[in-house]
Amino acid sequence: MSQDDAAFSFKKIALPAFGPSLLFGLGEGAILPVIALSARDLGASVAVAALVVTLIGIGSLLSNIPASIITDKYGERWAIVGAAGLSVIAMLLCLSAPNLVVYGLGILLIGAASAVFNLARQKYLTEAVPVRFRARALSTLGGVMRIGVFIGPFLGALAINFLQLSGAYWVGVGAVVLAGLIALSMPDLVHPGGADGSAPSPKVASIITSYRKIFLTVGIGVLLVSAVRSSRQVVIPLWAEGMGLDATTTSLIYGLSGAVDMLVFYPAGKLMDRKGRAWVAVPSMLIMAGSLLAMPFTGGAASLLLVSLLIGFGNGIGAGMVMTLGADYSPDSGRAQFLGIWRFLSDLGSFSGPALLSAITALATLGLGIAATGVLGLAAAAVLWYWIPRSANPEPA
Repeated sequence: MSQDDAAFSFKKIALPAFGPSLLFGLGEGAILPVIALSARDLGASVAVAALVVTLIGIGSLLSNIPASIITDKYGERWAIVGAAGLSVIAMLLCLSAPNLVVYGLGILLIGAASAVFNLARQKYLTEAVPVRFRARALSTLGGVMRIGVFIGPFLGALAINFLQLSGAYWVGVGAVVLAGLIALSMPDLVHPGGADGSAPSPKVASIITSYRKIFLTVGIGVLLVSAVRSSRQVVIPLWAEGMGLDATTTSLIYGLSGAVDMLVFYPAGKLMDRKGRAWVAVPSMLIMAGSLLAMPFTGGAASLLLVSLLIGFGNGIGAGMVMTLGADYSPDSGRAQFLGIWRFLSDLGSFSGPALLSAITALATLGLGIAATGVLGLAAAAVLWYWIPRSANPEPA
């Protein structure tokens, strides 16, 4: 153990590193349930309202590479503060939108702000935390964000009772403002290039060329992981509806799955630090794949709950897994650009999973679509098992 490792303490970085993530997640969680409803109030059809909901993901996908350039140029602290400011402007735009086009622009900008925020916080912890604590730090980061997203809808619902739908957006604005203020207390880091101007940073194209093998191997695994994860949010309510369960029961099952998801992130991060990334990454995908393959065979609320809890557990132990792998492979010089590409692959997978589920369901049945998602999970497990090094605390590629 080095002297720096011995002197490191999570307590010193807990508030500036994890506080904004909790609040940013809370703000996003507060508005997510009302996006479709707000779009409907502005005259959107059901199909168009569903499309508006996807704009937050599209904004993130399109902004990952620009986010890497912004973070590299201005540093993590100001990138996070700027992302908070953009998110506040976007939410206020949604609040005052006179038509659907303006509202859609606001949602797109929230996704763009999320991309900058997520990349900057990942890069900050990658460089601020010693490698031997990296998985714990990034798993905690992912877990804290999930806790915020979980709590947000409840606070939003409380505000809606007093301010109608606009209450959810005011909760979001308040949370994001606090996130930005806390981020101002983040200490600046010394970089090998970019933000402090000591050396020129590599271009995105050169990073793609230099690390193409990683992007085409482990990167494909990350894309598959994200496809499975995003699909799980859709399959539980759809299968519950197909079985004839009422909305209350469906919400309870979904909520309990999410609660399990939030409880296991830290032990999994500790295991990744001590034994290696594959010890969590592969089981996470195998558990989710097995649960998804079993879901079409469930016949009632009890069996669906059991499968949903397993899905939540499998996803929960994988919290921070994608960020940890990206941090492991990212170079010191050009880290922001590398992570931007990494997050682009992850977001691309997040779109591909539900799209595949929708296509197979339209052509065949929902059960077959869910099973196909389970097969994606098996493929992700195989790719990660083959390509991830077995040793703990790998050095950058």
